[in-house]
Amino acid sequence: MSATDVWLPLPLDEFDDLPGAFTYRYWNADSPYPADPADCLAYVVPYLKPAADVLAPLERMRSVRLVQTLTAGTEHMLPGLAALPPGAALCNAVGVHDASTAELALTLILASLRGVPDFVRQQDAGRWRGGFRPALADRRVLIVGYGGIGRAVEERLLPFEVARVDRVARTARAERHGPVQSLDALPTLLPEADVVVVAVPLTEGTRHLVDGGFLARMPDGALLVNVARGGVVDTKALLPELESGRLRAALDVTDPEPLPEDHPLWRAPGVLITPHVGGPSTAFRPRARALVRAQLDRLAAGEHPAHVVHRAA
Repeated sequence: MSATDVWLPLPLDEFDDLPGAFTYRYWNADSPYPADPADCLAYVVPYLKPAADVLAPLERMRSVRLVQTLTAGTEHMLPGLAALPPGAALCNAVGVHDASTAELALTLILASLRGVPDFVRQQDAGRWRGGFRPALADRRVLIVGYGGIGRAVEERLLPFEVARVDRVARTARAERHGPVQSLDALPTLLPEADVVVVAVPLTEGTRHLVDGGFLARMPDGALLVNVARGGVVDTKALLPELESGRLRAALDVTDPEPLPEDHPLWRAPGVLITPHVGGPSTAFRPRARALVRAQLDRLAAGEHPAHVVHRAA
């Protein structure tokens, strides 16, 4: 390997026992390049930075072998794939966001079912108003997208005495907690689900997966929870379902995103919106460091990286 530079978006003193074969450079997309991009062997993409900024050095990284995102999704990197040299691998952050995003999914479910947003508004107004609310116990939950995040969501659901968890993914398979059915099973499963948690990656195949037909199959009063990407849900199809009061939604991601302040989704009844905060928590940094260290160990040993989503031809 002639190029030995590794660009890291986390301060170097946060890492222990990094392979000694590389020269480490700190760059978090908020300063000039730390070195010549042509000497970069591995590029760990800065987290939560504008796509244009993190894509900018790629066209000059002619020796890069590993482009490691710290996000579960990699759609923001698609415009830069053509610039990658042959053999370079784009990898996603499998495992980094599972715990944090699953925690938020559970928070959104519980807050929505138990009416926490209404109670917060009542507190602001100094009003004491009780009421009867649905519990998570005895609800039927459908998880659409059963990768690491989907599994982590189910692990956190089980202690709440849900009646049943159904699992759907691109391909059917057996899992520890039960069978995973293919997306073809959605028409049968949706009418039986009280809560639908969406955790699929955004691809051309999943864009607007949650469309008018999907939503129409959900039963009256059901809750849609999206912790995937905003583009997985057709916002125009969702709005009438919310405005009529037939469905409720808890959304950590929206389309468009950020959601403009005059967008009707803000004011739709029965909707809880968080500003794409599933991943950013104290759980992020230790898991990100562990992932980066493991990938660099593989690189130093001459092995292929894990979690490859694209390899340049």
